[in-house]
Amino acid sequence: MTRTMAAPARARVADAFARAERYEAHAPVQHRVALGLARTIAALPLPERPRALEFGCGTGFLTRALLDAQIPANWLLTDLSPAMVERCRNATGDDPDRRFATLDGEYGTPDAGPFDLICSSLALQWFDDAPAALARMADWLAPGGHLIVTTLGPGTFAEWRAAHTALGLVPGTPAFTPAEAFAALPGVRIDIETLVEPSRDARSFLHAVKAIGAGTPHAAHVPLSPAQLRAVMAQFERNGAAATYEVVTIHLTAPRRREAP
Repeated sequence: MTRTMAAPARARVADAFARAERYEAHAPVQHRVALGLARTIAALPLPERPRALEFGCGTGFLTRALLDAQIPANWLLTDLSPAMVERCRNATGDDPDRRFATLDGEYGTPDAGPFDLICSSLALQWFDDAPAALARMADWLAPGGHLIVTTLGPGTFAEWRAAHTALGLVPGTPAFTPAEAFAALPGVRIDIETLVEPSRDARSFLHAVKAIGAGTPHAAHVPLSPAQLRAVMAQFERNGAAATYEVVTIHLTAPRRREAP
């Protein structure tokens, strides 16, 4: 695998996920999204034994769902974090049809391909330029191949941002890419689903976000003082202590090779 030197922000994201030891216990939305994506992939018109790449495999939510769907494929399973690659390997086990590798999906290049399927569940939102990354990945597809991913849109954590805004404060929530930014990709299909996850209170919400490694703020964020954070937490709870996830599914299909006349 070739990959560029990770920028500090990307290194922080990779480190945050590597330290998310209890990821799966706090990731019901991530699990639900992975199961839905696996069902969609299982319905695709794939070759009998597709060459498949998953980037951002994490602990293996999508990987296991695809294996449960009994899609026979030659898999290359990758993640930016070596620790996550090992967790996915440990969760799924070794198999001749599964190869694991560390890969920066945005800037690296896999040492295999072309692929009949490229997929990922809730990893794309951590890329610097997600539309450009997907355009680049589309070049890794075989004729007729499918690139299908889920990511988070800007409506994600709207309640947490609203609690900040009500107090005249600025949240550190990342600026997730809007769905319309992907509309220029050739042959793209975009679907949006809104999921709402209730929390017992603000502390539980923040604990879950940290536990899944998603607590890395944007680079320009100025941390709140303890008093400001307590005020935001109280406002979040007054608003109902729920968190919205705007889940965007992006599906690209490579043109099939034309038959010679």
